[in-house]
Amino acid sequence: MKKVKFNLFLFSLLLSSLSLLALVDVKAQQFEFGGGLGVATYSGDIVRRLDKGNLGAQGTLFGRRNFDNVWSLRLGLSYGRLSATDSINPIDAMAEFRDAYFKGNLFEVSAVMEYHFLDYLHPQSAHRFSPYGFFGLGFSYFNGSGAFGFDPSNPDRGGYSLATPVIPFGIGVKYKLNNNWGLALEMGFRATFSDLIDRIDSQARFSRNDDGQVDPLEQIRFTYYGNPSDRDWYYFLGLTVSYSITTVKCYAY
Repeated sequence: MKKVKFNLFLFSLLLSSLSLLALVDVKAQQFEFGGGLGVATYSGDIVRRLDKGNLGAQGTLFGRRNFDNVWSLRLGLSYGRLSATDSINPIDAMAEFRDAYFKGNLFEVSAVMEYHFLDYLHPQSAHRFSPYGFFGLGFSYFNGSGAFGFDPSNPDRGGYSLATPVIPFGIGVKYKLNNNWGLALEMGFRATFSDLIDRIDSQARFSRNDDGQVDPLEQIRFTYYGNPSDRDWYYFLGLTVSYSITTVKCYAY
């Protein structure tokens, strides 16, 4: 029940961000619309660190409102292809025995605030680029399939899906091509509230003999199937292009 209430709370914050776009005085804003392509990857019980061998396709569409030369609100809809397998580079003996894999499609909606470190938006600025950071809230839905190689009869084999709140944050750099068009290179981190994107949790699974019995030695050895203290993460790296629609005179402080 607490988890449901927390998810509803985060969803209400996203709706509030959407409402903010409509309520703030349009006459004093600049809008941007755009999209981009890149790569996605994950870390969890199968892959503990960023690994270029597990990259998948990533894409995004977004709308942005620049409140001034420093702060912006961005609403985004993103897609990522995530996958990993124990068989390529098992992290330990448990992973080698487990021989698990997963793959699937992830969809995310998010609202983030961006902070620009240089005043590159001002028409008279000496800078055509600016590094920036962002932080916000989001919600993701993952639909995938997975299996554990050591036990073909395991009921966990096959398709599955899950939804989880996420905390998106990261860094990037923007470059203004002209008054309307801009480019951005961004690295984004997503902290999830789930340990099941890779379909591996801390519950032990054991292969059984012909009598359906678990070897006592195996039961002792493989009690900890996954890490119960870690949540799964995923990451986006991409290049975006945006088009600006200015509805006000030049910004001035």
